[in-house]
Amino acid sequence: MLTHEALIDALAEAFRADITVPEKIAHFITLPSGSEAKVLLMPAWSNSGERFIGCKLVNVFPENAKRGMPSVLGTYVLMSGDTGETLAVFDGAALTAWRTACASALAARYLAREDASHLLMVGAGALAPHLVRAHRAVRPIARVTLWNRTRSRAVSTAFALSAAGIEPVIADDLEEAVREADIVSCATLSEKPLVLGAWLKKGAHLDLVGAFTLKTREADDNAIRRARVYVDSRATAPKGSGDIAIPLRKKIIGLKDIQGDLFELCRGTRKGRKRKDEITLFKSTGIALEDLAAATLVWNGLK
Repeated sequence: MLTHEALIDALAEAFRADITVPEKIAHFITLPSGSEAKVLLMPAWSNSGERFIGCKLVNVFPENAKRGMPSVLGTYVLMSGDTGETLAVFDGAALTAWRTACASALAARYLAREDASHLLMVGAGALAPHLVRAHRAVRPIARVTLWNRTRSRAVSTAFALSAAGIEPVIADDLEEAVREADIVSCATLSEKPLVLGAWLKKGAHLDLVGAFTLKTREADDNAIRRARVYVDSRATAPKGSGDIAIPLRKKIIGLKDIQGDLFELCRGTRKGRKRKDEITLFKSTGIALEDLAAATLVWNGLK
């Protein structure tokens, strides 16, 4: 059985391993409504030990939320790195939800205060329950607060979490909720910043998971200014997310202000949190190494 704890550990090993991750290939589709959908191809392969090749085909259709459907859909194919034969085909959306949440929790191992006990989840989509469970796997979270633009969606997600033994409180005032939280995790498709830097208390950790285009943002410039900034990959985050790319373009920060990525944190070449009172920020854009680690973990568990 796949657990968040096991996948967090597997991701840490993968970020230390010899794995090739080519740049993702993105194609954009203009829909009849005028909005934009995206098709992504994300390959990766291991070069040592048990050899695997994996590739994810991802479709991002933001308007699906209006239809009651996930905005991110896809398929993942795991293949042998020795023969090229197909070993397994996974639900790409499920795999993405698991690995994305666990990558954020892996970052929180290094960046969130060890005594962080209050988690605010901003956004109540399909990824939200995974992020709550993953953060609870690495920090002593005793209090979970949930905020969403549409309260009814927050109620549905809260009910699902309650069935798993987690009792979240639904917040109506986002500012108040942010000011109280030790960890603020955001998974939205917001085009404008939701979390303002002025709201973050000393010692807070801000986890930005959504807003994965250059036109979307979850945190404002002040949040970037106040925080020590980390990303999942230095190679992709500066050009794959508005939360990083826009402040770079506006010279709010420079590339040297990015303190480290998950490769460096897991390999010990960069340090995470240094003081209890500092604010840390992690921006996740998603890389194919994470998918390969998750698929490999599931495959080996089936043997």
